[in-house]
Order: sequence, then structure tokens, then C-alpha cells
Amino acid sequence: MKSYRKELWFNTSSRRELINITPGVEECLRESGVKEGLLLCNAMHITASVFINDDEPGLHRDFERFLEKLAPEKPYDQYDHNGYEDNADAHLKRTIMGREVVVAVTGGNLDLGPWEQIFYGEFDGKRRKRVLVKIIGE
Repeated sequence: MKSYRKELWFNTSSRRELINITPGVEECLRESGVKEGLLLCNAMHITASVFINDDEPGLHRDFERFLEKLAPEKPYDQYDHNGYEDNADAHLKRTIMGREVVVAVTGGNLDLGPWEQIFYGEFDGKRRKRVLVKIIGE
């Protein structure tokens, strides 16, 4: 069985961003040489997420509104965590969106549905962040 590991790094320009990382993950799969197996992709920061959904701008705006209703950024003093930082909302948003995805690898390709794409969700950005890609298989 083969095993492959790589970190993908990002610099986000705003506090919250959704980045389609599917092309980078597909490149990792090509580098790995795995044709049949499993791919794990997870955020390596507690205020970020990796998830699968449609790459549609209206949906991205819907995510922003939905998450902001559930865990609004401001006022900062509404959160006990914000005594040292101002990112409690980012921790909560990450919990809602999830930490990682696992995707089947079939025939050397990601076994995704017709509109499925892999996203990195940043909820406390403006600094260097990373995701881990781990692939195992034959």
C-alpha cells in the first residue's frame, strides 16, 4: 500500500474566505500515484474548515449569511473566549462546517459527484494557513 502526505498553504486576504482547493488536491492525487484508495483532506487550524459543496457564488454568499446568523462576529464581547482574541465566532463556524473530508479514489480520480468540489473555509484569516492531504491506497 502507498502512503502520501502533503501540506497545501494559503494566504487569505480577508477574515473569511472560501477557496476551491479541488485542483490542488487533484494534483496531490496525481503526485501520489494512488489509483484506488482514500484521500483525507483536513484543515490544520482550529478556525478553518474543509468541506465539499457546489462552487456557486450565490451559495457562497448564502453560507456567509447562514454562518453569520448562527455565530456573528460582532459584538466581540458576546463571547467568553474573546478575552484574549476576537475569533470565537471563527471557532464556532469551523465546528458547523466541519474539519475534514474523506473522498474515495477510483481509477486515479477523486470519486466526487457531478457538482462536488472541495473547499477550504477560512473564518479567521489574513495570515498563513494550511491543509493536510493524506492519501493511502494502491
